[in-house]
Amino acid sequence: MKKCTRSFPHSQKGLDFTIANTPEHPGSLLTAPGDAYTMGARPPPSSLFRLSIMSATLVSIALLLLLPASVLAQRVGTLTVVEGDLRVIRNTAVLRVSQGARIDWGDILETGGRGFAQVECDTGAIVALGSASQLFFFSHSGYSGATGGELVLRSGWLKVETTSKVGPYLYDTPLLAGKTKDGTLVLQAGAELSEIFVESGSAGIVELTGGGSGNEFRPAKAGQFFSRNRGKNVAVSPRPAAAFMDAMPTPFRDTLPSGLSHIKGKPPEPRREREVSYADLRPWLLMPARWRRDFVTRFESRLNDPDFRRELESHIRDHPDWEAALHPDKDPSKK
Repeated sequence: MKKCTRSFPHSQKGLDFTIANTPEHPGSLLTAPGDAYTMGARPPPSSLFRLSIMSATLVSIALLLLLPASVLAQRVGTLTVVEGDLRVIRNTAVLRVSQGARIDWGDILETGGRGFAQVECDTGAIVALGSASQLFFFSHSGYSGATGGELVLRSGWLKVETTSKVGPYLYDTPLLAGKTKDGTLVLQAGAELSEIFVESGSAGIVELTGGGSGNEFRPAKAGQFFSRNRGKNVAVSPRPAAAFMDAMPTPFRDTLPSGLSHIKGKPPEPRREREVSYADLRPWLLMPARWRRDFVTRFESRLNDPDFRRELESHIRDHPDWEAALHPDKDPSKK
């Protein structure tokens, strides 16, 4: 049995391909463990035919691995509502997108002071981002059984209505995370305070470490409110705090209406504004290591920009994981 693994940084998802032809599974050509699909073939009539099919499969995989990131990107869903300022960081570019645009795993969405955005996932989940908010579509495979995917709210407001067909989603903030398959959550995130309101359905809530990981999820039911200040344990209340409700974005006070029926035709192409700068990335480069685990690989090409390199060099104490990329001659593993 031959195994080939490659991770695609832009999608944050590793594809684990296994070429198998065993007595238990004769003629099985391609499986993707952990995914919702398996491709197979019936036992071929001859070993020569089997060999030719396996060779063709290997060639196909090789060609797949050579495709550009934009082709290999895995789709999240559709941007059905956009108001005010919204920008997307995709691969290494800053984009401007409009209603009907495709959103991919690995995308970073940032709204302005009067911005609002709603993404309707292909799984049925609806994700709404409030003003002055930053959201990272981190991982398609998710964490701790969140097979629908994992999203990171670095700052601002997020409302999610999850009726996933493929498994629960995990929603992270700097201090708390919520996991749900059939619930509606409202999250508010900041460096010193994170809050999660279970508006309906059920969920699991967990405190996160400085590295972005958690331990055991505690069950949560509709109406409960979870709040955690940095350095403190989570506080649980039977109803949301008045300050939370007062600050909640107005669109979050009602059920999020679907906008898919208003989207017609081919998705509009995003407008490329420029390459991402160090200033654009700095807040994301400082978030917990688990969420930025592929950022060096993803953004390493930006070191060819003298301004980006200079800014990163001047802040290298904040980014020790970039040391080897900046100075490969000092990396013992490359000697």
